[in-house]
Amino acid sequence: MNLYFKKYPFRRLLLLSLVLLATTGLAREPDAEVEYLLSAVGTSDCLFVRNGTEHPPADAEDHLRMKYRKGARYVSNADDFIARIASKSSWSGKPYQILCPGEEPQPSSQWLNEHLTQFRAQTSPTD
Repeated sequence: MNLYFKKYPFRRLLLLSLVLLATTGLAREPDAEVEYLLSAVGTSDCLFVRNGTEHPPADAEDHLRMKYRKGARYVSNADDFIARIASKSSWSGKPYQILCPGEEPQPSSQWLNEHLTQFRAQTSPTD
């Protein structure tokens, strides 16, 4: 063991504390756009089709939140979230579908991109 840490054991504890503190921040919270998309899925009147099975909105939101928590390191923005997490099954590779009342089924990527575009239009500063 390093003589420096033997002589000053509290510094080893401090270093360990700093490492633990830094690594707990790695599980990041969703940014505003991703959070909006997750909430939009959960509060919609649409069914979410995953691997051939229909899921209610709240279950779909929970599933996408879980995938986001586990795959957040692959996502740097809402566009990445849609492309890498919310468009297809990581297990089967099958695209997710959204079934909304009175509409044709559509890929979840299309539905999410439309909602993201609307959100950005609502939140962008006006000139």
